[in-house]
Amino acid sequence: MKLRGRNKVSAEFSMSSMTDIVFLLLVFFMLTSNSPNALDLLLPKAKGKSTNTQNVSVSINKDLEIYIDKVKVNPQFVETELRRRLKGVEKPTIILRAEQSVPIDNAVHIMDIANQNDYKVILAVRPK
Repeated sequence: MKLRGRNKVSAEFSMSSMTDIVFLLLVFFMLTSNSPNALDLLLPKAKGKSTNTQNVSVSINKDLEIYIDKVKVNPQFVETELRRRLKGVEKPTIILRAEQSVPIDNAVHIMDIANQNDYKVILAVRPK
């Protein structure tokens, strides 16, 4: 009399499906983590609300280099470049991203340009 079962249990595990899932998750997170501002700035801390309104982003790093939307601009031509980019824009807005160690004079210079041209300025900060 044969009492042995016909179905054998396999203890093998296929890693190919798990690898595919991990790879797809990696691609998904790489695509969704695209940062709008690629400059690495240490912003000052403050309480405030976030806003989605943005026409132009002006960044000043610790080396006092000025970037307008990730493009390095000579400090002499900041005002002309801002005028060119905000020409014909209704309610022009500048988001000022000045690093924490930047002297206040440099940030005030950008604010002065905005004031002279009737642009709204929003100072970007890190949440407290």
